[in-house]
Amino acid sequence: MNNELEKWAPSKRSAAKNMFAAFNILKDAGGQLPGKTVIETIRNTIPLNDWEMEVYEKTGYIRWESILHFYTIDCIKAGFLRKNKGIWYLTEEGEKAIKLGPAKLFETASQLYRNWAADNKDPKVKKEKQAEEVAELEENKTQTQKANLDLLEEQAISGIKDFIRSKNAYEFQDMVAALLRAMNYHTPFISPKGKDGGLDIIAYNDPLGATSPRLKVQVKHRPDAVVPVDDIRSLTGLLNKDGDIGLFVTSGYFTSESNRSARESHRHIKLLDIDNFIALWQEFYSKLSDEDKNMLPLHPIYFLGSNE
Repeated sequence: MNNELEKWAPSKRSAAKNMFAAFNILKDAGGQLPGKTVIETIRNTIPLNDWEMEVYEKTGYIRWESILHFYTIDCIKAGFLRKNKGIWYLTEEGEKAIKLGPAKLFETASQLYRNWAADNKDPKVKKEKQAEEVAELEENKTQTQKANLDLLEEQAISGIKDFIRSKNAYEFQDMVAALLRAMNYHTPFISPKGKDGGLDIIAYNDPLGATSPRLKVQVKHRPDAVVPVDDIRSLTGLLNKDGDIGLFVTSGYFTSESNRSARESHRHIKLLDIDNFIALWQEFYSKLSDEDKNMLPLHPIYFLGSNE
């Protein structure tokens, strides 16, 4: 371990070590990963001592995970990291910060946070974080609250993804059709089992399909894979009428080349990966029929937020 880190309090030492590991994991993955995957990778590759692996009795959270989530708030305010719907994104500044090493990266993020806090009159600037455990970091309850909410959101998104993963291809296809109906589309064609000619769903703005746009939809239930660019080009070839829009939905993700192909296509192609699908399901959940809600039932819970 870095000699400088050995002089630090255990909580900061753990944070610096695992924050640096998280940044490298994100960089190796192309800059973004589900937070759950980052945590699992650290758990499987980084040495963690008994103190770090202890579980908080009040929350049931593992100490090192709570500490890491707490200090990622510093990284977010420093501009090194972004989080959205359970996905962690390493920024360009964050990738450059890796060169600083664990100790300097941690100190830089903390200092940039303090600068931000001073500008925003955050009470944290009045007192340094000196507690050994995240549960005792009372001088900045807002940051602790944000870290806990991030953790809860990641757990919630992970649970939704696991539920979707458990479905078969036709069940996921039916979920996509249900979402389109909640968005006021009509779905006269949903591919039955067997050969479908390349289209899984056709959706219209009106019952007869007389008005544009007309959605031609391909659905791939590949939670552990990325959709290659050839699949996007195949959908493009099926858009042969004015007013046709291609929609490609996957329970996994798209390659960067697939995303570029959709953006640059002479036809209108929209891509929905698992994160986009979940976000839309949440947004339009209230407009789903009771039967359709049962395909992916959600239960909203409201927590106290902040004004930041």
